[in-house]
Amino acid sequence: PDLLPTCNGEITTMSFLQDVVDILLQYVVKSFDRSTKVIDFHYPNELLQEYNWELADQPQTLEEILLNCRTTLKYAIKTGHPRYFNQLSTGLDMVGLAADWLTSAANTNMFTYEIAPVFVLLEYVTLRKMREMVGWPGGCGDGIFSPGGAISNMYAMLIARFKMFPEVKEKGMAAIPRLVAFTSEHSHFSVKKGAAALGIGTDSVILIRCDERGKMIPSDLERRIVEAKQKGFVPFLVSATAGTTVYGAFDPLIAIADICKKYKVWMHVDGAWGGGLLMSRKHKWKLNGIERANSVTWNPHKMMGVPLQCSALLVREEGLMQSCNQMHASYLFQQDKHYDLSYDTGDKALQCGRHVDVFKLWLMWRAKGTTGFEAQIDKCLELAEYLYNKINNREGYEMVFDGKPQHTNVCFWYIPPSLRGMEDSEERTSRLMKVAPVIKARMMEYGTTMVSYQPLGDKVNFFRMVISNPAATHQDIDFLIDEIERLGQDL
Repeated sequence: PDLLPTCNGEITTMSFLQDVVDILLQYVVKSFDRSTKVIDFHYPNELLQEYNWELADQPQTLEEILLNCRTTLKYAIKTGHPRYFNQLSTGLDMVGLAADWLTSAANTNMFTYEIAPVFVLLEYVTLRKMREMVGWPGGCGDGIFSPGGAISNMYAMLIARFKMFPEVKEKGMAAIPRLVAFTSEHSHFSVKKGAAALGIGTDSVILIRCDERGKMIPSDLERRIVEAKQKGFVPFLVSATAGTTVYGAFDPLIAIADICKKYKVWMHVDGAWGGGLLMSRKHKWKLNGIERANSVTWNPHKMMGVPLQCSALLVREEGLMQSCNQMHASYLFQQDKHYDLSYDTGDKALQCGRHVDVFKLWLMWRAKGTTGFEAQIDKCLELAEYLYNKINNREGYEMVFDGKPQHTNVCFWYIPPSLRGMEDSEERTSRLMKVAPVIKARMMEYGTTMVSYQPLGDKVNFFRMVISNPAATHQDIDFLIDEIERLGQDL
């Protein structure tokens, strides 16, 4: 088409981009309008047949391109909608959105100060501030923004292994003893995934028992470490979880830190979901002991509402990431540049190309201040408590675990009228298992709200309600409960 960089393309380009911005602004306004659907659900084959998505040899007109933009957003899930509760990352922050637009326009890569001067400095400043909040003196240490918590957790495993056996970098796994890692049975699947990717193997990840609230039991951890050593394995990492995916549980970090110190094992804290609570004076006690960790995963794109993706790995020891990962590529990291080379951070990453993720977080932090994030987080936790209090003794609801939730995860079964009188039996269990999936399917067909469900251990399908969207209100919680009852009455 006639867009820049073609000759005299300015006017066409400006009007095209203006149209795109109009489409985006309409979508943003709709996202917060409770009278609009969260989702306009179609089955995959319907969507494939209804429109022509194929790529062709001949170009399309700009009108058709704008239509493609509209269609794509028409069927997009409005993750900023106040009634979207499906994932741990929800909401749509206006300053974060602006930052994302700016980042895309600047279109650079995070390897070096040479091509990303401001972004590299902001990453340095922001990671130092995050380490300070973890409690490391003066924000000392190192860190990196990575593509999501799973990769951050994998970095921690990689660095922990290198710290214990630096020769693994050149010689590989054959040169070192059989390693084992430990994490709770409620931890995120990424711990096993990382072990598989790094050649450690999923069998080498030992799952530690949790109490009924989903917290790791320290005595079981110690027992399993001793057992592994007796078998001749080398324990190299314990991954504790601050905010588990389903229950929102916080492992007892102080007790775990004591055990890691005693057996000289690297302590990692996966705070992808719960790390945001460090911003809140009221709730950060749940992460007491995190300052003793060797590394921490923290995803601002979850509880803090930063646009996807924004995940940080923080490491207490400086220089370790660099020696673990650097390859000295001379076409990027020339040693005779005219500025301080410590700002060329690209060689400590696993990636070569790395997206600028820091600007969204930095700009939002400037706009809100720490107190703004704190208010947002406190409000989400207050809403979770409101939901818990509302359904705790309400007819037709059963809690999955006793007591107030520690995070914004509220886990419950909805018991339809037909099951309420039944005594516990196999038939009741198999019928209860089908309730949440049917209600969820109906929610999506109507497009009114979205909330996630899953089984866990011996517990059949239950709803896991999570709140991380600052736009949500008490009325939205009331709406969700009414909707579950409306859609589940006849089951």
